[in-house]
Amino acid sequence: MSWVGHLDTAAVCAAAAGAATLWMPSRIAALAEPEPEPEPTPEEVEAQAARRLAREERAARQGKTLTVPEPEPPKEAYADLGARPGLAVRLAVGAALSGIVIGLGLGWDWSLVYWVPLVPLGVALAFVDWNTRLLPTDLVRPAYVIAIVGVVVATVAERDLVALERAALGWLVAGGLYAVLWFIYPPGLGYGDVRLAGVLGITLGYLGWGPLLVGLYAGFLLGGVIGALLRVFKVVRQRHVPFGPFMLISVLVAIAWGEPLWSHFVVTG
Repeated sequence: MSWVGHLDTAAVCAAAAGAATLWMPSRIAALAEPEPEPEPTPEEVEAQAARRLAREERAARQGKTLTVPEPEPPKEAYADLGARPGLAVRLAVGAALSGIVIGLGLGWDWSLVYWVPLVPLGVALAFVDWNTRLLPTDLVRPAYVIAIVGVVVATVAERDLVALERAALGWLVAGGLYAVLWFIYPPGLGYGDVRLAGVLGITLGYLGWGPLLVGLYAGFLLGGVIGALLRVFKVVRQRHVPFGPFMLISVLVAIAWGEPLWSHFVVTG
């Protein structure tokens, strides 16, 4: 990959993505708040108390003290998130840096018709998920529209039906994998991650199997390693570190190094 030859693309992508992201704070502030959790029924309260008592008795028999997890802090309102001072500039800088990586990695490729418009939504989703552990459907839904329309436009322009088929398979592979993981262990993975995985499957799948598979692997690797370090050093208070930001960072890894890494493993394997 000749990054030097793509400096002009990187500059244009950075400027376009950064400028388009300046309006995202108002979009975040306007997000609809999630429905509140229903109050537990008397039967559920009684069952929770019984389970807690059983854990305390088991701990006492073992000579241990039951450790009560620290309660999660209340969710910050989207209106307050969007009103944070300097947020527009911070998101725009993140979008510009992402645009640089995309421009250097792809050059003047037709896939830019969906990658550049997706960057503002991506940085907004990463910011919201990091602060709330939620990936709002109101941000994921337009990402699907941009991804699908952009992939179709790129397919028509490049006349590459194989890439379109690969994008569809990427949606099935990524979305299906995350859906299975969510079904197996819902506390460890939110359904918003499942929705977002479909977008990443479509967009990375269009680029090739290398970017898709490297992107999926990088997400789990970054989320597992960095997430564990953040908990060990108490950078985050949450018991579960938000996974969405690592999924989105893995996209940049896949664009920058997905194809050469995949080619290396295929050849040496």
